[in-house]
Amino acid sequence: MAAAAAAAAVGGPQPPQAEMPAPGLALDKAATAAHLKAALSRPDNRAGAEELQALLERVLSAERPLAAAADGEEAAAAGGGGGPGAAEEEALEWCKCLLAGGGGYDEFCAAVRAYDPAALCGLVWTANFVAYRCRTCGISPCMSLCAECFHQGDHTGHDFNMFRSQAGGACDCGDSNVMRESGFCKRHQIKSSSNIPCVPKDLLMMSEFVLPRFIFCLIQYLREGYNEPAADVPSEKDLNKVLQLLEPQISFLEDLTKMGGAMRSVLTQVLTNQQSYKDLTSGLGENAYARKSHEKYLIALKSSGLTYPEDKLVYGIQEPSAGTSTLAVQGFAGATGTLGQLDSSDEEDQDGSQGLGKRKRVKLSSNTKDQSIMDVLKHKSFLEELLFWTIKYEFPQKMVTFLLNMLPDQEYKVAFTKTFVQHYAFIMKTLKKSHESDTMSNRIVHISVQLFSNEELARQVTEECQLLDIMVTVLLYMMESCLIKSELQDEENSLHVVVNCGEALLKNNTYWPLVSDFINILSHQSVAKRFLEDHGLLVTWMNFVSFFQGMNLNKRELNEHVEFESQTYYAAFAAELEACAQPMWGLLSHCKIRETQEYTRNVVRYCLEALQDWFDAINFVDEPAPNQVTFHLPLHRYYAMFLSKAVKCQELDLDSVLPDQEMLMKLMIHPLQIQASLAEIHSNMWVRNGLQIKGQAMTYVQSHFCNSMIDPDIYLLQVCASRLDPDYFISSVFERFKVVDLLTMASQHQNTVLDAEHERSMLEGALTFLVILLSLRLHLGMSDDEILRAEMVAQLCMNDRTHSSLLDLIPENPNPKSGIIPGSYSFESVLSAVADFKAPVFEPGGSMQQGMYTPKAEVWDHEFDPVMVILRTVYRRDVQSAMDRYTAFLKQSGKFPGNPWPPYKKRTPLHPSYKGLMRLLHCKTLHIVLFTLLYKILMDHQNLSEHVLCMVLYLIELGLENSAEEESDEEASVGGPERCHDSWFPGSNLVLNMRHFINYVRVRVPETAPEVKRDSPASTSSDSLGSLQNSGTAQVFSLVAERRKKFQEIINRSSSEANQVVRPKTSNKWSAPGSAPQLTTAILEIKESILSLLIKLHHKLSGKQNSYYPPWLDDIEILIQPEIPKYSHGDGITAVERILLKAALQSRMNKRIIEEICRKVTPPVPPKKITAAEKKTLDKEERRQKARERQQKLLAEFASRQKSFMETAMDVDSPESDIPMEITTAEPQVSEAVYDCVICGQSGPSSEDRPTGLVVLLQASSVLGQCRDNVEPKKLPITEEEQIYPWDTCAAVHDVRLSLLQRYFKDSSCLLAVSIGWEGGVYVQTCGHTLHIDCHKSYMESLRNDQVLQGFSVDKGEFTCPLCRQFANSVLPCYPGSNVENNLWQRPSNKSIQDLIKEVEELQGRPGAFPSETNLSKEMESVMKDIKNTTQKKYRDYSKTPGSPDNDFLFMYSVARTNLELELIHRGGNLCSGGASTAGKRSCLNQLFHVLALHMRLYSIDSEYNPWRKLTQLLEEMNSQLGNEEQQSEVPILYHDVTSLLLIQILMMPQPLRKDHFTCIVKVLFTLLYTQGLVALSVKCSEEDRSAWKHTGALKKNTCDAEKSYEVLLSFVVRELSKGKLYHEEGTQECATISPVAWSPESTEKYLQDFCLPFLRITSLLQHHLFGEDLPSCQEEEEFSVLSSCLGLLPTFYQTEHPFISASCLDWPVPAFDIISQWCFEINSFTERHAEQGKALLLQESRWKLPHLLQLPENYNTIFQYYHRKTCSVCTKVPKDPAVCLVCGTFVCLKGLCCKQQSYCECVLHSQNCGAGTGIFLLINASVIIIIRGHRFCLWGSVYLDAHGEEDRDLRRGKPLYICKERYKVLEQQWISHTFDHINKRWGPHYNGL
Repeated sequence: MAAAAAAAAVGGPQPPQAEMPAPGLALDKAATAAHLKAALSRPDNRAGAEELQALLERVLSAERPLAAAADGEEAAAAGGGGGPGAAEEEALEWCKCLLAGGGGYDEFCAAVRAYDPAALCGLVWTANFVAYRCRTCGISPCMSLCAECFHQGDHTGHDFNMFRSQAGGACDCGDSNVMRESGFCKRHQIKSSSNIPCVPKDLLMMSEFVLPRFIFCLIQYLREGYNEPAADVPSEKDLNKVLQLLEPQISFLEDLTKMGGAMRSVLTQVLTNQQSYKDLTSGLGENAYARKSHEKYLIALKSSGLTYPEDKLVYGIQEPSAGTSTLAVQGFAGATGTLGQLDSSDEEDQDGSQGLGKRKRVKLSSNTKDQSIMDVLKHKSFLEELLFWTIKYEFPQKMVTFLLNMLPDQEYKVAFTKTFVQHYAFIMKTLKKSHESDTMSNRIVHISVQLFSNEELARQVTEECQLLDIMVTVLLYMMESCLIKSELQDEENSLHVVVNCGEALLKNNTYWPLVSDFINILSHQSVAKRFLEDHGLLVTWMNFVSFFQGMNLNKRELNEHVEFESQTYYAAFAAELEACAQPMWGLLSHCKIRETQEYTRNVVRYCLEALQDWFDAINFVDEPAPNQVTFHLPLHRYYAMFLSKAVKCQELDLDSVLPDQEMLMKLMIHPLQIQASLAEIHSNMWVRNGLQIKGQAMTYVQSHFCNSMIDPDIYLLQVCASRLDPDYFISSVFERFKVVDLLTMASQHQNTVLDAEHERSMLEGALTFLVILLSLRLHLGMSDDEILRAEMVAQLCMNDRTHSSLLDLIPENPNPKSGIIPGSYSFESVLSAVADFKAPVFEPGGSMQQGMYTPKAEVWDHEFDPVMVILRTVYRRDVQSAMDRYTAFLKQSGKFPGNPWPPYKKRTPLHPSYKGLMRLLHCKTLHIVLFTLLYKILMDHQNLSEHVLCMVLYLIELGLENSAEEESDEEASVGGPERCHDSWFPGSNLVLNMRHFINYVRVRVPETAPEVKRDSPASTSSDSLGSLQNSGTAQVFSLVAERRKKFQEIINRSSSEANQVVRPKTSNKWSAPGSAPQLTTAILEIKESILSLLIKLHHKLSGKQNSYYPPWLDDIEILIQPEIPKYSHGDGITAVERILLKAALQSRMNKRIIEEICRKVTPPVPPKKITAAEKKTLDKEERRQKARERQQKLLAEFASRQKSFMETAMDVDSPESDIPMEITTAEPQVSEAVYDCVICGQSGPSSEDRPTGLVVLLQASSVLGQCRDNVEPKKLPITEEEQIYPWDTCAAVHDVRLSLLQRYFKDSSCLLAVSIGWEGGVYVQTCGHTLHIDCHKSYMESLRNDQVLQGFSVDKGEFTCPLCRQFANSVLPCYPGSNVENNLWQRPSNKSIQDLIKEVEELQGRPGAFPSETNLSKEMESVMKDIKNTTQKKYRDYSKTPGSPDNDFLFMYSVARTNLELELIHRGGNLCSGGASTAGKRSCLNQLFHVLALHMRLYSIDSEYNPWRKLTQLLEEMNSQLGNEEQQSEVPILYHDVTSLLLIQILMMPQPLRKDHFTCIVKVLFTLLYTQGLVALSVKCSEEDRSAWKHTGALKKNTCDAEKSYEVLLSFVVRELSKGKLYHEEGTQECATISPVAWSPESTEKYLQDFCLPFLRITSLLQHHLFGEDLPSCQEEEEFSVLSSCLGLLPTFYQTEHPFISASCLDWPVPAFDIISQWCFEINSFTERHAEQGKALLLQESRWKLPHLLQLPENYNTIFQYYHRKTCSVCTKVPKDPAVCLVCGTFVCLKGLCCKQQSYCECVLHSQNCGAGTGIFLLINASVIIIIRGHRFCLWGSVYLDAHGEEDRDLRRGKPLYICKERYKVLEQQWISHTFDHINKRWGPHYNGL
């Protein structure tokens, strides 16, 4: 179907564009299609085929649209408006019609889908998609499932997690190569293909004709659109433009793939058919356009540095010829010179370092195989060219998705994988050039992980396409571009090249897609075996690894601090881990059994060769260059790890894979150098290199790196130590650590290589290293479970850990494919064996803890291993932390009271191959060092520490534990000392050497040393001379000399003379220190053995003479059962005793000698010099002791102060509750309230001139508005059906009521009839501390000038209380005067209620002039302003006329209401608990009332309109009101909210208020309230009930206490209201609304009590605050009676025998029936016109339940699955950060710019509308709750925890999460009590951006 052929068939040139099907024809597409389909169905279909070709030729011509679009400006002209539009769309329409063959396209799709046999899901997703991974079901670790398949499968109890895809992926459900069938979901459990009907031939016939043309058309577009950019940088813009134009085409293909298996197999045929590709694209023939297209393709190939083999007649990879290589070099180098130019250097290399690495490169380039891999590409099918363009365009997402969507087709999968491999080198080149390498990397991995995770496929491609060769070569080439010369060792002559970590390639991790593919295929056994068998590949790979050997070299700065701290070390560590270590672990996982020995031998062999090459290249002889270190020795580590594996799993003989001694010596140098450098770095010797060097030291031991870095290094050193001469090894160690000069008996010495201040820590470092080396058994015989246990114990001992941090800290096999999975069963079982789970604890107001694991007691007892802890600590403080915890455990369990030393832990037995390691403990060099150090410690020489002693004893103990049994010939060697003159000790066994006495030692000391003066010949008596001769000459010892000697011996043994010529030059370095002139020789008299030193040490440590007494003299049993718990924990004394016991056990001779020494009882006689030093240390101790005592005293004083402060903070400062008590005890005297200012510290009363104020926090609150009338909290919606409507919230109900009143009544009157503040009410709270207002102002000034801004904004008046640091934003002035006046007024007066009513009216009538302008009044005004500004305008202004004074009036008494109501809620909604709750103690209501009253008195209410008169007087002119119908009347008194009336009445009175006035007001209001209750009841009940009551009440009306009988009153109310229309409109609907309950007297009484209770509660609270009276506590059922008697409503003589009746509290100021009929009249006159509304206003809900947050579901997944894909109702997109409000359930976009309004993002906006500035949001994608409070926000934490009690912020771990009810309660509590600001500490400004 080649273009040329088609054109010829039509006859002549291609039809011009004008012949595009005209619109008229377009209608006819379906007909044309049907006709063609019929033609093609005939047996002889040539004519039909030609006709179709012609049509396609016309429709699918790629010539016009894109060519025009690509030409920039002309595009607009050509395309008619510049769009690619019409033509393409037309073409797509035609395609759809043709495919469907005349039918409808949708029907066609459905028809094809019916034939889908695919049992695979294959859903492809892109980055950020939420998928699942189940380790229990996965065969490949990359297995992933889409959410749908996951939830439809059964994974209960499996180890799964949810994850957010990084690079994209595809669902593996149904693919048994990747996962076990048990995990398949219901839809993909294998369908047998038999029941899928066969596809009818004619269904897809058209597709087979049309699709090749369509795809070719797409390829032509791609060729056309690609312009080789000039500067080798594809301009992203152009590429993206082309891709955008092609969007519809690619989408069309993608849709085809989704039609299922039948269509996919057609596509596969089309894509892989080589013939049709050849026909269409060869570019021969007369079609000029096709030719041009083909040329563009060839140009693109060439410019990519690739050749099209046919040009040079070299076909493909299979038949390489000499030509290929020259060609290839040319292609690779991009040189356009002659072919013969073999040596041309790579273009990236022309930056001045041309010569570098050329040698290697040329070597590589001449290898034909590599070359063809790198440079030859031949495309034989559409698929291949499509992939080529996909790569060229840098993997556009759409193309990737299309290519992946095809994968369920098996045939396609194989073809595509081969194509991908064929393009591998090209992918690498494109990736290296790319600017978007991150995105591109992700897309590459998205594809490759689908291909290479399948073992069968990987094996096939490895065999058929040389996959391994290609991968290794491509990696090698990739790294070649960034090599530099290594500066390690011999800078001038080094031939070694290493990667340059500063290059983008490494810094940006560009190589990771290729490396990760490599790791992925190595996880398949069949592939790994091929790799391990192929010697050529191994050589190349070692070559690759050696590029990393010695990279990122650090040179120690000795003079200046380094100017610029390079951060390249990140890149270096990542590169070694990913490119070297992970493939290594991959290979190791296949070397687990004996049969694989051969592989290990291969790797080890080539590794050693590479190492030898490396030593040669860097010119290494025997001394490492000083002051430089590299942490990267991958070759050493490969070698070490394969050795370890060989011995552990393959039973290989270690010696058979070890090199000669000389090579071992070389091998040990660099790892040892790293260990020494670690010590130097921790001793601050590298401090001039900046922080990054510390970073390297930490990374080297960090949990993700340690088992690929420090562990192999230490293991390699252990292997070397076990095979090399121990004396040589030990002396090398001390030399590397630069402490050789310190190891002298003399009290002074000179160290030529180390400053004195570093000596101690370096010595500690050297000894610690030896201890680790000798006691670590990770690779020397521990089983995997033992290792896991040891690692876990070490981590738990440092700190309690959460489950996830443990998983993270325990070094698992870093190769993710290794099969040792974190979270595997052994992990859990080991964890439960060594640790106890501490469930998360909640202290309210404390920090929320996670579930932690803490070590069990027996672990501390037997398994705590300080050595392992030291090895694994990244921070030195962790070692200390472990020791502190150990100490605490011993104290607690009573095992040891003091400061213990690290315990000695028994080791697992050594593997026989490593027995030689123990020779280190039995070599004279070590014994001399130990002896010297013990002596120096005993003599108090400088620079020694307890740590040194601890390590010395540890080494001695290790030696005793691991000594060879030499008991038998012990007696024979008694005469030993005489025989051996040349050395200190007779043999090499520590047990024997311990008892050997050393008499004299010759030392070199500086002339100033005390030893020189003392040893003048005069003092040598004959006695001492005798003994001197007796024991031979005095001992001399030099570590360095020893080491040189040994080295020389070994070299002579193993190498020819040729090498030796070089050696002397290096050895001169070491003669220098010895020959320094100022040293002189002195002879010291020692006369000690290790045993005697130990015993004296015991005396010294215990501070007593003769403190050591051999325990076996008392209890001979000790020698028989030596494991005595008494010795297992303790300090240095215990350690010494333990060692002496072990020494005695090991030999009878030692036992005798110990007894002898103890008998001699000779106090050691230190030289005179020492006493001074000792005195110094004693003084020091004394000084320390005194300092300690001083500190203790200070701390104690501080603690007591704090305690008293806490007590006062809790109790004092609520003067109203304390002072009355004093009054009762003393005689009544008026004392003023005294306040302490927490700033200036003075006490005094608050005065007009210098007022004091309470520190308060004002905040707007809508908590009250969230009360609902049902008990069950609403649930958070988790399906579309569940929605929350706020109709039944308190705020909504009050809003409706107010607007209803405003519709019918006078505005000013309405605003007195209700309270506002249910939403956006102002809540005032205080910490109880007071300050002078002028002090506060200066405090604010100082805060303003303080640049270090805290989490609050001073400009908004925010500050923290200077004493308790609680957040605050205003100061509430305290009203001057005493707090006792109340008490004086409280004397019960005997005035009648009528008199009191008159007084109240008069007092209210007096206008309250504002007091004269004093400081106090100014402050009162300003605080009022603050209160107003706290809430938004919409929550203050309810009046119809803006800014009317009624508004302010309403707002002010509502503030009081809000605070009282909130306090009631904090007390749990009732006052049963009584007492002053904590809320009461710190209440500022008293002060608040003064401020409000002062302001309310400025507005006097017209006496005409004062509700007080309506309540207490009968008005005569009842009918006059009816006349003026038009004018809006006042609100009838029965519609008034009684609690609001109470506050108005009280705040209108002059303060302070008299108690009897208060009681009078309450009594009057109670009558109104009770009447309202009766009216509401009458409206609620049915007609029959009403008539019954009317009847019974009328009978009793004339009894004596008729006014106090609810029946009488009720019947009267019914009678009065029947006059109006209130009861009339009772149609059918009436019965529905009100339940037909029969009202019994009891239920009526209960209804009335419940109706009145809220008012009584608020009133009692008010009384408690104003008059300081305590609230009585009571049972719930008696709350009404208790409160009413406490308020003085109950007559005192009231008897409580018969049941309590609420009506008995009534005290009518005027005849009840008269006033009731007056009130009812108002109602009747209103209901004349508006009966319905009249009724609604009477039924007010008074019983609100406590506010709650929404109820959350048990499992987080239910929330997540619903919300993370939910679209936002405002912008209809799926938000990037969805959040949901936990107060009302609204779904919002966090930080979404889409929903921003006037610069406020949606969450902030919602927090203002829903919570008046407080918002509580659950972030769906993070499971975290965020709090917005005003202009600040904080992360609160999560209320969902996993099975191990920890949060999973950002869902990183993706484990199932469950609600933690306690945490949610804490959150709700903080919301209700408004304490977010106080409890949460980390606040930050959100700048309206959330």
